[in-house]
Amino acid sequence: MAAIDTIHVDGVWRPAVSGATREVLDPADAKTFQVVSEGGAEDADAAVEAARRAFDGGAGAWPRTAVAERAALLRRVADLLQRDREEIGLIESRDTGKTLEEGRIDVDCVTDAFRYFADLVMNESGGRVVDAGSPDIHSVVVHEPVGVCAMITPWNYPLLQASWKIAPALAAGNTFVIKPSEVTPLSTVHLIKLLVEAGLPVGVANIVTGAGLPVGQRLAEHPDVDLFSFTGGLVSGTKAGAAAVSGAKKIALELGGKNPNVVFADACATEEGFDTAVDQALNAAFIHSGQVCSAGARLIIEESVRDRFVAELARRAERIKLGRGTEDGVECGPVVSQQQLEKVEAYVASALAEGAQLRCGGSRPQPSDVRPATGYFYSPTVLDGCHREMKVVREETFGPILTVETFTTEDEAVALANDTEYGLAGAVWSADTARARRVAARLRHGTVWINDFHPYLPQAEWGGFGKSGIGRELGPAGLDEYRESKHVYENLRPEPVRWFGG
Repeated sequence: MAAIDTIHVDGVWRPAVSGATREVLDPADAKTFQVVSEGGAEDADAAVEAARRAFDGGAGAWPRTAVAERAALLRRVADLLQRDREEIGLIESRDTGKTLEEGRIDVDCVTDAFRYFADLVMNESGGRVVDAGSPDIHSVVVHEPVGVCAMITPWNYPLLQASWKIAPALAAGNTFVIKPSEVTPLSTVHLIKLLVEAGLPVGVANIVTGAGLPVGQRLAEHPDVDLFSFTGGLVSGTKAGAAAVSGAKKIALELGGKNPNVVFADACATEEGFDTAVDQALNAAFIHSGQVCSAGARLIIEESVRDRFVAELARRAERIKLGRGTEDGVECGPVVSQQQLEKVEAYVASALAEGAQLRCGGSRPQPSDVRPATGYFYSPTVLDGCHREMKVVREETFGPILTVETFTTEDEAVALANDTEYGLAGAVWSADTARARRVAARLRHGTVWINDFHPYLPQAEWGGFGKSGIGRELGPAGLDEYRESKHVYENLRPEPVRWFGG
């Protein structure tokens, strides 16, 4: 299979300097379905140089382009995303293993992000006027782009996570180099093509496909990069962030979560409430095979309803239809790679060794139960009788694993939910509005859902407490990540100070 050129530098699509390539596998059958360029440090250097020239150029450079023009380009990109919705959704499904419908929804969410940031910059004023206490002083705080942005995105939501960085970066007037995960690069490549088609100037958008070492590391440490934005795992993210900080760069890190889904008994007091809470617990844990940074992988349920709830949860989880995400009726696809499959197996094995009770799943499905049988499939797994000391409860498993912990009091529920080094997201389920809001206020997580799980809004900030990261994406703060504040102080009636008498 011939390789496609997936490195875009200074307006040109080209192969890697070294000529290296990488096979992209379809996780549903473990077969190669595309071959891409495998960039290295030289490619990263060339991309940063192009972004630097595009940022530092003359009066017509992107940072000095009128806000209305930048917003118009973002809206053109949004329209192109909808034009290619089916094609991109299919790319995302085959690349990541998620269902085709999930891929389509991702395209819609990306479209919303581009339109939101276009509207946000258009609706801003010319700066914040600061009262200096004198009519002779005009004082204003304005915002300017940071400069050259290096972006690293993860394999689970490659297109979505790219848009959360690219849309605000372009709205603010920055140039960028993006490195998507080497496992799932294809939808980001398509997005760069749409930016070019929409009329983005040469050198503003650059992409280097390749591994974290050396490409990601080089971008993190490059002296001409002004901002480093990373979404991914805790270990690799902290290493890359440390390299960026050593160069005094501005950094933004989203490093995952271990997210509690707290269910009070009163949420299950009616049959409708019980059905909804169970259904939402399934969605929280098993959407995209649990490969979601905000997955509700920790079910924390009131002891009095635990037995019935977990029994029904396991019954439904066993009936989740696995298969290739493009096939009709498939509800859950494979995990993304052989490496991830082995990690999931290791987490389940450690949980059972530490005393967890297997309620369903716990193994790869039988070949006769899934098509294609050669894919990286793992059965949705419910582990009961878990406690905080277990590795599977402490660490982000990024697979179809749901652990169950119990509580008897509200204080105990809050303590369990907050007993994590992460703090990205969490949920509380209760028919008592006052209790739900009281518990939500006590949860130390960046997003808290009440009687829901997973929805987000582009106009609301996304990010976490603790080791879930630094900074925020989306919302006004997501735009501010890509800007610097400048105070302009103008004296309208200058006169001598006479501090020195000479």
